[in-house]
Amino acid sequence: MSINIFKLEQYLAKYEFSAPYLLCCSDAESFSMREIIDMANPENKALWDELRLGYTECWGMPTLRAQIAISLYPTLQASNILCFAGAEEGIFCALNILCQEDDHIIVLTPCYQSLAEVPKSKGTTITEIELREENSWRIDLLTIERAIRANTKCIVINFPHNPTGQVITQQELTALISLCEAHDLWLFSDEVYRLLGNPNQPWAACAAELYPKALSLGVMSKAFGMAGLRIGWIACQDVELLKKVESMKHYTSICNSAPSEVLSLIALQNKDKILARNNQIVAHNLMLLDDFMQEYADIFSWVRPQGGCVGFIKYKAKETVESLAEKAVDNHGVLLMPGSIYEHSGNHFRIGFGRKNMPDSLAKFRDLLSTI
Repeated sequence: MSINIFKLEQYLAKYEFSAPYLLCCSDAESFSMREIIDMANPENKALWDELRLGYTECWGMPTLRAQIAISLYPTLQASNILCFAGAEEGIFCALNILCQEDDHIIVLTPCYQSLAEVPKSKGTTITEIELREENSWRIDLLTIERAIRANTKCIVINFPHNPTGQVITQQELTALISLCEAHDLWLFSDEVYRLLGNPNQPWAACAAELYPKALSLGVMSKAFGMAGLRIGWIACQDVELLKKVESMKHYTSICNSAPSEVLSLIALQNKDKILARNNQIVAHNLMLLDDFMQEYADIFSWVRPQGGCVGFIKYKAKETVESLAEKAVDNHGVLLMPGSIYEHSGNHFRIGFGRKNMPDSLAKFRDLLSTI
């Protein structure tokens, strides 16, 4: 396997733990371990207290997998859930199984790099369909249909979208699934931000519940704000495919962290409370950003995000966004993420608004803008 440098992760590795004001964070506000353990019912508190730090089941703790299904995929069973050490491992393992050298796949971009990079490393032919700002970053079903070839194997999507914050409606998802059915295609649906945000229409259903050849990717990191747990999963009706993906996991993490599985179980049993808190933070920060975007309308514009906790802001000045980002981090300790990290040609940057300290970071960014 030959695979390119992961630009986003390399960029974060350079700055994430040294810059004091992270204005590009892609996750919701985190929790302390004590906060989560205090939510546990007596049974799970005993499970935590008596936990042995041995190996865990490769598929994930059965009670955790059952809880994932109950909380997020109520028409599926624990047997339809395969857990991973984070969402990235799920992407890596699943796309290694789905994508082969003679295949063609369609990937919506801009995207988290591994959604396209892992298939490329297998020699798979890729058609990248760029979401367009003039179309409010919405999915373009006609362009997808025109891109399908005789050897097309899979369509890869990500909604709520990173970095634009756009969502997919139920009507759009239903139409996409009909297209997949007509051509017997797999659908890999990255849904890690689902249920975070306040879209104009009700949330679309999870793809894995609607289509037997769909894989829905989830994780504790984004909407739940628990990136340190490193627990992700794939939901799919096709258990035989999941067994093949499991075989790839044998070469990566093998199994997950036992404490992380128990903490994830407790958190998912308190899903509504956790999401309510995170959505309150997101809504408050979005109001601040609405005022910010109005104040600086001469140099910034965006399509207001509907889901998740990131947005994609266009910098309308002649200066490049890379130059702006460099001044922000070097002179004010404010970390932005230029769109070029996503291989996007526009003068955009990703902004994150899922954390409680976002207002402080935004205030520091204003300090920079006052000098421009």
